[in-house]
Amino acid sequence: MREEPTVTKPGPGPRGGARPRGSAGEVFRAFLRLGLSSFGGPIAHLGYFREELVVRRRWVDEAGYADLVALCQFLPGPASSQVGFSLGLLRAGALGALAAWAAFTLPSALLLVLFAAVEPSLSGPLAASAAHGLKVVAVAVVAQAVLGMARTLCPDRRRAAIAAGAVLAVTVFGGAIGQVGAIVAGGVLGLWLCKDAGGTVTGALSFPVSRRAGATLIVVFFVVLLGLPLAAAASGGHGVALFDSFYRSGALVFGGGHVVLPLLEAEVVPRGWISEGSFLAGYGAAQAVPGPLFTFAAYLGAAMRPAPTGLVGAALCLVAIFLPGLLLVTGALPFWDRFRIDPRAQAAMRGTNAAVVGVLGAALYDPVFISAVIGPRDFALALVGFVLLTVWKIPPWAVVIALVAGSVALSLG
Repeated sequence: MREEPTVTKPGPGPRGGARPRGSAGEVFRAFLRLGLSSFGGPIAHLGYFREELVVRRRWVDEAGYADLVALCQFLPGPASSQVGFSLGLLRAGALGALAAWAAFTLPSALLLVLFAAVEPSLSGPLAASAAHGLKVVAVAVVAQAVLGMARTLCPDRRRAAIAAGAVLAVTVFGGAIGQVGAIVAGGVLGLWLCKDAGGTVTGALSFPVSRRAGATLIVVFFVVLLGLPLAAAASGGHGVALFDSFYRSGALVFGGGHVVLPLLEAEVVPRGWISEGSFLAGYGAAQAVPGPLFTFAAYLGAAMRPAPTGLVGAALCLVAIFLPGLLLVTGALPFWDRFRIDPRAQAAMRGTNAAVVGVLGAALYDPVFISAVIGPRDFALALVGFVLLTVWKIPPWAVVIALVAGSVALSLG
């Protein structure tokens, strides 16, 4: 039986400060669907989240969602997982946050643990064609997200200009510097250009985290970051050293999950924990599974030597690499909410939201489009997916199946 969408009644203001709360089970089911169908990397994940949780289920509005995206772009860690964790926290408290993370993360983590055991059987031309089809799916999903968010968050010339400027900044400077710089510049320009744009925000995103608890979590983040190397040196245990390496890698990633590749490679390959060939094979497999790219850590934990390895090693590395980003976003949320309801902050956030659209637009081209569309057939397939999503309103998981099948069929033709 198809699960009916959850419709929440609006609260007293545009952001719905009095929205009814959901359950951890509801959050788990919603994110399990996303964890099984969200292919294409972090930018595509944000598109899937928007379609399922903003448009369909209405857990939060477009501007509130863009606020979360902007916050998670500022912080180190896996942005899409941080956004999902925050939405689970908003909907059903701490249990909802953990349910969102587990449901979104475990499907791809388990698939990569399986890949660590059956690596030779997952090669060949058909597998390569299917993986390429998943990249084409990301083109359609991100294009849909950019179009939908632009309509809502860039409704006038000034905000459209900020979005265009963000595209230029990301294109010129590239990487995390360009992305964070574009968002910061968007906020500054919003103070000047967006003071009178739109209505006043009277609602609030009510996260069940106090400012004291938030500050404590931020302190814990730094204590663990600085203390783990000392603990690893003092104990000499491989498990502590492993946790330290993956925690540090997760704490230093800005600009998307792909940035974790060189950080992890420098931690595990020179030490002889895994060969470079096996490392790259696992990273390739991580591109072909749904969910966050950080679940690559589960593959490494299962495949590396010495012990802990297998499921225990996978769980250890998975928790270690996600923990810093989740500590930071939970600690920042209570301060972010106070910031965004200030009148001056509202103007800055209008500019920031427009810049987020620009950042997503730039990512639509690089890396999403240029890595997926390498010929006219790919372009036609991506266009079909875009039409299916935007005009026919076909569910994203069905579009994933259709485009992967199309990619395989084209490779045989």
